[in-house]
Amino acid sequence: MDFLIATHNLKKQAELQRILEPLDIKVLTADMAGIELTDVEETGTTFEENAYLKAHSGCLESGMVCVADDSGLMVDFLDGAPGVYSARFAGEHGNDAKNIEKLLEIMKDVPAEKRTAKFVSAVCCCFPDGRSFTVRGECRGVIAFEKHGSGGFGYDPVFLVGDKTFGELSAEEKDKLSHRGNALRKFADEIKNYI
Repeated sequence: MDFLIATHNLKKQAELQRILEPLDIKVLTADMAGIELTDVEETGTTFEENAYLKAHSGCLESGMVCVADDSGLMVDFLDGAPGVYSARFAGEHGNDAKNIEKLLEIMKDVPAEKRTAKFVSAVCCCFPDGRSFTVRGECRGVIAFEKHGSGGFGYDPVFLVGDKTFGELSAEEKDKLSHRGNALRKFADEIKNYI
């Protein structure tokens, strides 16, 4: 079965493909499907709302089953910020370096025991017949005092799980632990009720 992924983030796209393909789901990007998707304004106040907005729009525009993810970092010391604004925390959408720089600056005097955080991923699947479902995955960790590793994307180089950041893990190691990996394992269980 062909599923469309509604994302322009190439690293997120690769992660979604890697985790969904073992389910006998052929994952297509808009380019692979020969479709141009509208950039959806993420006006939701939750990850679930934003994932639905993207998946629903992609489904309507393509006529295909569409999967979309909305994810971000929630820092306990910052009352859950940056949250749904994770990609534009420093003002410019998708500037990972500036987002990390701003986070580390805000957190510079916060002691280790108060640097707890979690990554959250909401994955929504919309079907052309109007059905949809959303799953949520989380991964708890700690904000490091400085960047470590060059892997992953977003806040990965400053998100510590155990003694390594996501930026120091291989793609396979990250998939086993990550918020998106956890959400997609739930997705794998739930999709069986729909196809």
